[in-house]
Amino acid sequence: MARSLWTGTIAFGLVNINVKLFSAIQDSSLDFDMLDEKDKQRIRYKRVNEKTDKEVKWEKIVKGYKLNDSYVILDQKDFESAAAEKSKQINITSFVKEDEIDTIFYETFYYLEPGKTDSKPYALLRDAMIKTKMVGMGSFVMRNKEVLCVIKVFKNALILCKIHFEEEIRPLDDYKIPAASYKVSPAEIKMATSLIDAMQADFDISSFKDEYTENLLKLIKRKAKGKKYEAPKPVERKLPGDVSTLLDQLKASLAGSSTKTKAAAPVKKTVKKAISKTAVKRRRKKV
Repeated sequence: MARSLWTGTIAFGLVNINVKLFSAIQDSSLDFDMLDEKDKQRIRYKRVNEKTDKEVKWEKIVKGYKLNDSYVILDQKDFESAAAEKSKQINITSFVKEDEIDTIFYETFYYLEPGKTDSKPYALLRDAMIKTKMVGMGSFVMRNKEVLCVIKVFKNALILCKIHFEEEIRPLDDYKIPAASYKVSPAEIKMATSLIDAMQADFDISSFKDEYTENLLKLIKRKAKGKKYEAPKPVERKLPGDVSTLLDQLKASLAGSSTKTKAAAPVKKTVKKAISKTAVKRRRKKV
């Protein structure tokens, strides 16, 4: 079993729940080593003294903050005393509706495991949040950093989601994004929504696979045996020659959609109406 990353309590009013924090995410990518091209030996990083150029053992390294051209050295007790309560407790300060939190704020997910004698208060908080459809907002200190978090329910478990502070989100003003007032024609909107309806499906995470890592591993195994790897041919998405406008692209997309849904029948009517209206407008412009 994985080692816990943090141990403390969740404060829920006057109820305290002892918990352990475990990473809920594991990387599916392949782990590569850096090698010397000449003899294929591993490249290792060393911690060296900038002045003497000598390697420094990990246990001899301390943390310092530069203030007025000199360093103030801090040890683990200093970090803990700066936020003694938050280092050991996640205080739920409020409960909010989950859909009020934009997904851009979410960062990393962790499982919360209750202490040996804390299964009942753990289950109580879980079941109460399910009934009220709320999530808990709180903060704590982990690895010498203040963490803003959301506690929510995933299946039968409580999970903690690290979320970004508002100042950590880059402003949209830095980018060239079409303004909310940017006009798109009603016909294009109808066609686009019809395409979305035609492509609608139930969410099934198991249907999505990391195909790149899978193919890369196949390549590595074949290369180890001295065999060549034939890469799968990319799917060509060619548009018909008469497709020129955005509306034409949407029409071609709908025509090529193989998804069969109940919305498919009314979609065709909507498409015809949208096309006929656009055709009328074009004829009027020519006149």
